[in-house]
Amino acid sequence: MSLKIRLTRGGAKKRPYYRIVVADSRSPRDGRFIEKVGTYDPMKPKDDAGRVVLDNEKIQAWLAKGAQPTDRVLRFLDAAGLLKRPARNNPNKAVPGKKAQERADAKAAAAAAGEGEAA
Repeated sequence: MSLKIRLTRGGAKKRPYYRIVVADSRSPRDGRFIEKVGTYDPMKPKDDAGRVVLDNEKIQAWLAKGAQPTDRVLRFLDAAGLLKRPARNNPNKAVPGKKAQERADAKAAAAAAGEGEAA
């Protein structure tokens, strides 16, 4: 059984509230879970202490049993000092796509042709 530490959504429409739970990876997002280990309220300001509440002992116990946190939960655990999040590097993310590069090349060629006619 593959265990995940992940978010389950609650709250009203346009007013999200998340519980941080340990669940089987095959169960639905808002479905059955094993244990609640914290909460996350994105409606609170970022500097509010009640925005992310974690039960550190329970989380440490589940990590020792092999539970894997999702990306968002890993950010919370890294901020709390429970787990280290590896730095990511995607140098291709900043590169424009093929169509955008073609448009930029065409625009540069048109500008060069316009300067040639003016001279």
